Amino acid sequence: MPERSAGTVEDRAQEQGPGFVMRAVTRPEYGGPEVVTVEDVARPSPGPGEVLVRVGAAGLDRATLHLLTGLPLMARLAFGVRRPKRPVLGQQVAGVVEEVGPGVDGLAVGHRVCGTAAGSFAQYAVAKAGTLAPTPDGVEDRHAATIGVSGVTALAAVVEHARVQRGDRVLVLGASGAVGGYAVQLAAHLGADVTGVCSASKEDLVRAQGAHRTVDYASVRLPDMGGPFDVIIDIAGNNPVSALRRCLAPGGRLVIVGGEGGGRLLGGIERNLLATMAGWFTAKDLGWMFSSTTTARCAEVARLITEGAVTPVIDRTVDLDGAADAIAAMASGHLRGHAVLEMR
Repeated sequence: MPERSAGTVEDRAQEQGPGFVMRAVTRPEYGGPEVVTVEDVARPSPGPGEVLVRVGAAGLDRATLHLLTGLPLMARLAFGVRRPKRPVLGQQVAGVVEEVGPGVDGLAVGHRVCGTAAGSFAQYAVAKAGTLAPTPDGVEDRHAATIGVSGVTALAAVVEHARVQRGDRVLVLGASGAVGGYAVQLAAHLGADVTGVCSASKEDLVRAQGAHRTVDYASVRLPDMGGPFDVIIDIAGNNPVSALRRCLAPGGRLVIVGGEGGGRLLGGIERNLLATMAGWFTAKDLGWMFSSTTTARCAEVARLITEGAVTPVIDRTVDLDGAADAIAAMASGHLRGHAVLEMR
């Protein structure tokens, strides 16, 4: 989105009507929660294959924190080298279709939807139709707003990449977070024996989500967590690939989720590449993944919520003015589950 000169929003609002302006959570530069602000910005319009969503709720996810800080630095090649190309934060969304762009089938004005939309920390956001699914009756927006990234990432990790089956011994590192909570519940739902790794203060939360046992990462070393494991799902990004490999059973599967940890330039991508190379010399499956949001994946997570197989855990709901505090809580590791922005 190009920079706006003074008066641009007001001038265009006068031309197009008061509905053109909306409130949004923005950041003019890379940084921490201190650069986050709430301001009036131009309301977007959908293009071909897109819809405009009137946002009911927007979930905070780890990727949004990376977009805020601009780390790892390599990501700035896509998101803006010196400053963010897209000032409005947020990805996960739940709300109602307000406007439909050309070439969109299956979605109409008034439909409740969930998934992802660029700049979802706002009253309105534009989404690609292929990243949205219908929100089932009975599923609240605050729950549906955790599906598009957190739920979809856990689904891809547990079901598609780790191929968790009944009886598997599964270790989830980072079990108390947004993705980790979904991963624990999904693995338990599939009949796995789940060990969740988290801080001592969150062990009760992880057990409540279906973990058969929990481990405090601050007091127990990885080799002493009860392995070998058939599956390790690593969301935390704190352990060397070599240590993770030693904790896998013969033929075991490692799935590194996203790119947490690592240096400022490449972040966790360094470790992901090491996993790929290490996998050439072992029968163990050492893999990593970044999720992509699709209608089918969103619909599957929504179905699991409807059936009670998984339940999004909400640590807090805030309005737009509370976004900076919620982001700070995620960055410091204080969240127990999800933080969700609601349009109040």
